[in-house]
Amino acid sequence: MTGDWANVKNLLVMRLDNIGDVVMTSPVLRALKEALPGVRLTLMVSPAGANAVPLLPWVDDVIVWRAMWQQLGGGTFDPVRETELIELLRERGFDGAVLLTSFSQTPHPAALACLLAGIPLRLGESKERAPGLLTHEPPSPTPEAEQQAERNLRLLETVGIPVRDRALEVTISEDARQRAAALLPEPYLLLNPFASCSARTYPPERAARAARLIAEQTGLKVAVTGVEKDRERSRELLAELGPVGADLLGQTDLPTFAALIAGARLVLTNNTSALHLADATRTPVLVTYSGTDYETQWQPRSTPFTLLRRPTPCHPCYAFQCPFNLECLDFAPEEVARAGLELLAGSGYPPASVTVSSA
Repeated sequence: MTGDWANVKNLLVMRLDNIGDVVMTSPVLRALKEALPGVRLTLMVSPAGANAVPLLPWVDDVIVWRAMWQQLGGGTFDPVRETELIELLRERGFDGAVLLTSFSQTPHPAALACLLAGIPLRLGESKERAPGLLTHEPPSPTPEAEQQAERNLRLLETVGIPVRDRALEVTISEDARQRAAALLPEPYLLLNPFASCSARTYPPERAARAARLIAEQTGLKVAVTGVEKDRERSRELLAELGPVGADLLGQTDLPTFAALIAGARLVLTNNTSALHLADATRTPVLVTYSGTDYETQWQPRSTPFTLLRRPTPCHPCYAFQCPFNLECLDFAPEEVARAGLELLAGSGYPPASVTVSSA
């Protein structure tokens, strides 16, 4: 391990994105705790990402911050607010900062804040050069299609921090498991039909029909998850499911949601946080994966999975809204159901003895 990093006692890790991104920091957090005995680890996250912190036992403290450079559409620049961030970081007395980003983001705004706060060690990766902002960065750029958890771990290895285990991991409390069991005690598949942007959302009514077809052939219930604001757009979906559906919209915090995923026979989801929680809990997951990103950037590494995406010339588009007709997700429900039944059969539940008709 690089000498300066071996002496770090008070470490800041930044990941200012959404829930799934924070879950994907788990291998980094675990490796830091294992390599630096006694280190105090503070995780700086967005308000959305903060929901994942109870699942990450390596975190000693949390800073919740809505960073202007991460806000969609930008935000109003408030120099007083930004100065307060620098002062907050200075007061904490960090002796190192690990700045985690995706391939399309730059760590330089965060690195500048850390520099001005007097944090002497600043580890990150950027495509652009900004001498002096980062004290340590990989010697060569990470390939764009690299899996994002691997991208994070590569940073640690740049400064010689060993990585024993590269898999995602979350810790789910017994209380959360009991809450999940009380919501749905019988065997189920979990349908997480919505995503944070429309370009990643397989038509929910099709997802519901696919889930119903799977349920009819397996005897599983379908647990429908989401937040309360999804209720209005869930009416047709729930009607499609009929008696096999279990409406759990708005009934879970993130630990309970993670417990539901851990207890599911199968998770059917878009490319969103449920995918990463399924990977972390080793739950088979079927992903209707839009063309917004390379599959290799976000696909599971530790659990049985199937990713469904139609090849399109615009892939990867990195768009929030599709300007076309979402051709990358143009799957008939029967096709999705077949993939789900095959995945279930591969995991031993139930025997794949019935096929799904497209008639």
